[in-house]
Amino acid sequence: MLTFILDFFQQLSTSQLLFSFSCLFVSLLIGIMLGNINGKASREQLKTLLQQHMQLLIQQQQQLFSEHKFAQHQLFSEQATLQQQQARDDAHMLQSMLHKHQQDFTKTQTVALEQLLDVIAKHNQSNREEQAKSLTIASDKIANKVSELTGATDNRLKEISEQVEKRLADGFEKTSKTFSDIVKRLALIDDAQKKITELSSNVVSLQEVLSDKRSRGAFGEVQLSALIRNVLPEQHFSLQHTLSNNRVADCILWLPEPTGNVVIDAKFPLENYKVMTDIHHSDLTRKAAERQFKADIKKHINDISSKYLIDGETADGAIMFIPAEAIFAEIHRHFPDLVEHANNQRVWLTSPTTLMAVLTTARAVLKDEATREQVHIIKAHLGELSADFSRFKLRFNNLARHIDQASVDVKQIHTSADKISARFDKIEQVDLSQEDKLKAQLLHEKTS
Repeated sequence: MLTFILDFFQQLSTSQLLFSFSCLFVSLLIGIMLGNINGKASREQLKTLLQQHMQLLIQQQQQLFSEHKFAQHQLFSEQATLQQQQARDDAHMLQSMLHKHQQDFTKTQTVALEQLLDVIAKHNQSNREEQAKSLTIASDKIANKVSELTGATDNRLKEISEQVEKRLADGFEKTSKTFSDIVKRLALIDDAQKKITELSSNVVSLQEVLSDKRSRGAFGEVQLSALIRNVLPEQHFSLQHTLSNNRVADCILWLPEPTGNVVIDAKFPLENYKVMTDIHHSDLTRKAAERQFKADIKKHINDISSKYLIDGETADGAIMFIPAEAIFAEIHRHFPDLVEHANNQRVWLTSPTTLMAVLTTARAVLKDEATREQVHIIKAHLGELSADFSRFKLRFNNLARHIDQASVDVKQIHTSADKISARFDKIEQVDLSQEDKLKAQLLHEKTS
């Protein structure tokens, strides 16, 4: 019976100690493993394992409590028969055995703790290797992605650069072409202005002609030729021109419509005028010469009207050139009926002075016509120049818009590069020393 009681107390004390140690050990194990294991799957697996171990310990403890109650009941029923001395001896023996069991338990606990630390260290080492491997793989993937992104960015920048260079080259080429066209059109305008200047320089003013003593003193065709050459350019008149009716005109003026081509006749009869004005002749002779002079002028007016007025070829009037101002004044003063007859026959009587006025008027008409033609050319070139400037402005605006878009793309690429660099900095700052700190803490608790 004593042996049974001693064995019972021995088992009871050991169970209590084992239960306390198991609870402490399980709590410590849960804290260590949950604090050091990073993978979610590993934590779930360890948690399940610990729950199963706890359930097993609880079942064993319940069984031990049942046995303890049963043994305690037997102990209380037989305790009255034990002697006091035997009880003291048994108590001393129990104390010795308890001390021995405590020493054995301490050794067992130390060994188990060392084994547990080794397992944790191996597990942590495995986790570190897996984490390092995962980080290496992730770093390689990120590096590949960054390399791909860098390549794509470089290609995109290269494409943008090529497009910008191409558009700039096209824009500069078009701009150069536009300015070249502008220069050409300005050159044409200068040529037109030069032609106007040449036209003005080729025309002699009325004052210069009037100051020429030879032109005032010449008669007939020589005087007419001199007057016309001093006033009009060569291309606007023709001397001794043959008409379609085979009549030869002393001069024809090529004037624009609606005036038309004007014929000038310089073959004026002077013989009777000389007799009429010569005081050495008798009055009868002078009177007869006066009548003949009037008849000659009238006949000459009729001849001019019939020879030089051709529909569709010449103007509706012709000019009869009277080579002397005195003769012209004499006709208008003494023979007004001849002037009226000339107007009816569409023949205009002119003297050197009045012919000069007619030629000056013709010159002004020709100059106005040439100016209108040149102004038309200038206006056409200015219109084309305005269109060129409009195209230049449109192309320049398109070029500026493309340059602005390229600048926006470059800024966005810089923003993406900054974000990638920031993420690399965060990866480099990850703390991987928590497991080493926990292991040092466990070793410190073991030694203490």
